[in-house]
Amino acid sequence: MFTKINIVPRWIIFLLDLVICTFSLVCAYSLRQNLDISAIDIPELYRNILILGFINSAVFLNVKTYTGIVRYTSAQDSFRILFSVLVANGTFFVINLFFISFLQDSLVSNAILVTNGLASFLFLITYRVMIKYFFLYIKNLNLDKRKVIIYGAGEAGLATKRTFDHDGKVNKTIMAFVDDDERKVGKTIDGIKIIAAEKLESLIKEHELDELIFASYSIPIERKNQIVDVCLENEVVVLNIPPADVWAGGKLHTTQIQNINIEDLLNRKSIQIDIESIQNQLQDKRILITGAAGSIGSEVVRQLLKFETGLILLCDQSETALHHIYLELEESHANTNFHAFVGDVRDEKRMNHLFETYKPHYVYHAAAYKHVPLMEDNPSEAIKTNVLGTKTIADLAVKHGVQKFVMISTDKAVNPTNVMGASKRIAEIYVQSLNNSLSTDQFIFSNGLSYINDLSVKPITKFITTRFGNVLGSNGSVIPRFKQQIEKGGPVTVTHPEITRYFMTIPEACRLVLEAGCMGKGGEIFIFDMGKSVKIVELAKKMIRLAGLVPNQDIRIQYSGLRPGEKLFEELLNDNENTMPTHHEKIMIGKVREYVFSEIEQQIYKLLDHAKRNDDRQVVMAMKDLVREYKSKNSIFEELDHQV
Repeated sequence: MFTKINIVPRWIIFLLDLVICTFSLVCAYSLRQNLDISAIDIPELYRNILILGFINSAVFLNVKTYTGIVRYTSAQDSFRILFSVLVANGTFFVINLFFISFLQDSLVSNAILVTNGLASFLFLITYRVMIKYFFLYIKNLNLDKRKVIIYGAGEAGLATKRTFDHDGKVNKTIMAFVDDDERKVGKTIDGIKIIAAEKLESLIKEHELDELIFASYSIPIERKNQIVDVCLENEVVVLNIPPADVWAGGKLHTTQIQNINIEDLLNRKSIQIDIESIQNQLQDKRILITGAAGSIGSEVVRQLLKFETGLILLCDQSETALHHIYLELEESHANTNFHAFVGDVRDEKRMNHLFETYKPHYVYHAAAYKHVPLMEDNPSEAIKTNVLGTKTIADLAVKHGVQKFVMISTDKAVNPTNVMGASKRIAEIYVQSLNNSLSTDQFIFSNGLSYINDLSVKPITKFITTRFGNVLGSNGSVIPRFKQQIEKGGPVTVTHPEITRYFMTIPEACRLVLEAGCMGKGGEIFIFDMGKSVKIVELAKKMIRLAGLVPNQDIRIQYSGLRPGEKLFEELLNDNENTMPTHHEKIMIGKVREYVFSEIEQQIYKLLDHAKRNDDRQVVMAMKDLVREYKSKNSIFEELDHQV
């Protein structure tokens, strides 16, 4: 019944405050006369009630103490009331001082004024707090309330608690705060006790908790995973508050507190990069990003926008996706110089026009086909984009004097078992051997002709390759697919119970791409530290539990079998490769086999001829001849391994 009481009009609160202040003045007179009411000068009391009433009315109207919702009284309201009381009684004191100075008669004694000020503040705050806790008590009488603990007893934790207090529709009761800081343990916030983090599991069992809310931004990922595992074992739903910079209007709302994402548990400690060195290299440079509308390319663009670059060129053949990223940049970086260029990296004339027109200093080549099963069915198209597209952009980079060419590759290029991975390995081989050939007096461009060093172009281009595994949230990756399947009620499809993958966040990978591009001297293949590999079936189970469901009961896990070209374990190096460290602990240089450019060039021309004729069988044969470690798995092309 009480929870349905409407918010009372402001004028009622205004009048109630005046009544409280009148009562305070009466109490002050009574205390001054030692509670002997008969000794009070009644005419003087009436006169001062009238004067102080006018003063309080003027102050309350200006300070607007009556506009707050009483049941949601906060510290800010308390300061506003304190200020009002001080101003009102201070004004009365000045008026009283005037009467004493010029009329030799006082309106009221200073002792009564001081007592009245203290009593007014006490009563105005007390009745508000009583109403606030009355409504909290009524709210908590609901028998089906959910028991919640908040992990983090800081500002975010307090904001979370008060967000629930202010939302009458939320049926939760905060049982305790939990924190790792021993200095906070045993203390209270808004009457809620702070418990040590090591007692979390016993606290969950003792109170039969329903939910845990992470309200801290400083919990290490390893620690967060431990807490989540404890919660999932005890069927406790885990929620998370968003970063403070996305709170609606600077305030946290209950709708923003949602189930924790698996990405939050796979993230690692933020990677630090050499901002100063990257800035020095990229300042005022024209930078081309191919595949700029893709998940990796678009994040490279966002990372580049943090630096004082010259012109940023966004090149992609997907008009709609390119339009979306362009609109995003217009809204967020309106003062930055960028340009969207629609074009296919396989189209040499179109790409040449791009280079001739804008003359980029740096190229980040992210354009590629990347879906393993699709490319296994379309080998010719994989070669046309991943090999011919890379060759076209690389050759034009040399022709037009680009300073650095950074190619974004994949761990699937290591000991490839599929067309996609092998095509990326061939692209790696081409750009690395092209880099090594630039020390000679001869240049090879994409039309296949040789040019002696009578051109104005000098061999300044440095080719750098970056190689990393799966990125969280990329287009077509496993996590968005699992989320969709869980939302539909399952089943969640996993290819094999033993399959594992490396994961890295998109921003993390792109920061390392910029760092590697900065440190590269030419010819290196940089390999990123991907951390520990993740078992996909365990990932699926955890995502189901995080959704508040039970694996193989609420959501079934179904094994679909390895897809064409897919392997159980991804690798970052093949058996014949090793690494050298760099100054960055997350970046290593792979020592890979080097190839003679003239030989590779001829093999690639033959490969491209087969691809242009769409002769998939001959394409794969040529790929296996070029990349000897390429052994097909779960593919119709396995029989070709015996013929090579």
